[in-house]
Amino acid sequence: MNEGLTITREVHFGSGRRSRKTIEEGPAPEVMPVPPGRVPRLSRLMALAIRFDRLIASGEIRHQSEVAQLGQVTRARVTQIMNLLSLAPDIQEQLLFLPVTERGRDPIREIMVRSIAAIPDWRKQRRFWRELLAERQAA
Repeated sequence: MNEGLTITREVHFGSGRRSRKTIEEGPAPEVMPVPPGRVPRLSRLMALAIRFDRLIASGEIRHQSEVAQLGQVTRARVTQIMNLLSLAPDIQEQLLFLPVTERGRDPIREIMVRSIAAIPDWRKQRRFWRELLAERQAA
């Protein structure tokens, strides 16, 4: 007589190399819910500027033109991004923690901040930043 043997295991599908599906043992990992909205582009650019600065300071990358080459963007674009580092530290922090954009365009865009970053006096930068924020809240 041929009695069947049954083995029960808990498995889930995972991702392998090149988007191939794999079968993995154990329960599926718990998926964290994604909050609504998206991180504003300006926040991402500020974080990128800080990252580029650290890579250059550590010597992993020699200079901004190498960043441009690796990122496949122009040197001028890298300069625009790096100019965000000229902002007062408290403004940089506020940029990193801008509220998420739930729909439509970001209320504060990089082009609005470029002229503020060009001002060497941090007190003046703060004044123009407050004016920009007030203007955006009124709109």
